[in-house]
Amino acid sequence: MSSTENDAEITPVVEPPVGGQALTDFALDAGPTDLKGALRASIGRIRGGDLGSIPAVLAIIVLVAIFGIARPDSFLSKLNFANFLEQASSIIVIAMAVTFVLLLGEIDLAAGYTAGVAGAVLATRLQNDWPLIPAAAMSMLVALALGVFTGFMVAKVGIPSFVVTLANVLLFQGILLLLVREGGSVRIQSEAINDLVGGALSPGLSWVVAIVGVALFAFSQYRRQRESYGAIPMSLVFLRIGIAIVLIGAITFVLNQNRAFPGAPAEIKGMPIVIPVLAVMVVVLSFVLGRTAYGRHLYAVGGNAEAARRAGINVQRLRLSAFAVTGVIAGIGGWFLASRVNSVDANTGANDTLLLAVGAAVIGGTSLFGGRGRMVNAVLGGLVLALIPNGLGLVGKTTVFGYDIDFSSSGVKFIASGLALLAASSVDALSRKRTT
Repeated sequence: MSSTENDAEITPVVEPPVGGQALTDFALDAGPTDLKGALRASIGRIRGGDLGSIPAVLAIIVLVAIFGIARPDSFLSKLNFANFLEQASSIIVIAMAVTFVLLLGEIDLAAGYTAGVAGAVLATRLQNDWPLIPAAAMSMLVALALGVFTGFMVAKVGIPSFVVTLANVLLFQGILLLLVREGGSVRIQSEAINDLVGGALSPGLSWVVAIVGVALFAFSQYRRQRESYGAIPMSLVFLRIGIAIVLIGAITFVLNQNRAFPGAPAEIKGMPIVIPVLAVMVVVLSFVLGRTAYGRHLYAVGGNAEAARRAGINVQRLRLSAFAVTGVIAGIGGWFLASRVNSVDANTGANDTLLLAVGAAVIGGTSLFGGRGRMVNAVLGGLVLALIPNGLGLVGKTTVFGYDIDFSSSGVKFIASGLALLAASSVDALSRKRTT
């Protein structure tokens, strides 16, 4: 069975291969005992082709630098920072959804339309005066049903996932058109859903969320260090916690400043609600992948399905369940899509939504070949793919080598996103060649 990718951050070589629990038999002998040893181990893994999330992190740094230099007043503004995080949210959620099937070496081309159908079900139920909780439950049941249907066709019938989900693009799109009455639009009749992406916490509550987040992160790092029996040096734990404090503190401070336009009737302050919601989803789904037998089985099947089957894993059932989970999480992504524009129409989840979601997972470090990936990959990749249209839109028309180029055009944005996905896929393929 192949191992999952390690963190892009500095981590000791003895961490478990499948998100997991137990160290190897030689952990106490092989593990680095200080920060220098951990750094040396990380460099060794990078040279061996295990790049993890490093390309995505570097891409974020480079894109921020380029767009920040090109348009410092607009791109580096507090308003654009908050808008950028909101723009990335739906792509990140759907990317987290498709991660489950990508870990198996499968793909779900219809996840975007699953999100659209779930969002439409939610909107139409609310329009028919359903309470929020029953409407949300119905939306999730429909998303689950779509995921189970896909999983059944792949796992039980034996049709390749590419073919099934390609057919589902048409099938689910037809369902979406029927729900929204062809070219119509259904407004979201719920303040809670509308605030999911567009709302913000108060500055005080934002600091509470930030402090709780840092405390939970510190606890998780300390627990991992204890479980490693000293294989993870405490100096590395303190470094990670220090970076988290600085990063989360800086983000919270910036978001707590007024980001409304000058002369606006009201101030806009506080952390967008979508940030803690995404954080909770990442923590829960990361726990599922890294701390449960189900998650370990996903990695095992993605690494070598035949070996996993011989080890007693029900591969068919696992494949079906992975598509079901993808459907449910994609359905939640539909809520984010609906919340962003406060409505649902025939284009919700369509166009480039799915391509960006799959691209986000891959760019973040999830392998298209299965067996390697984490939830944080979806977040990092989603930030990269959200940065590209956000920054290019602000650059606008610019003269390059004597030619006038409109960087805000859809054509340029698609080309840039496609090149980013192609580069990430190339890195994945080349790194696998180096590790085999």
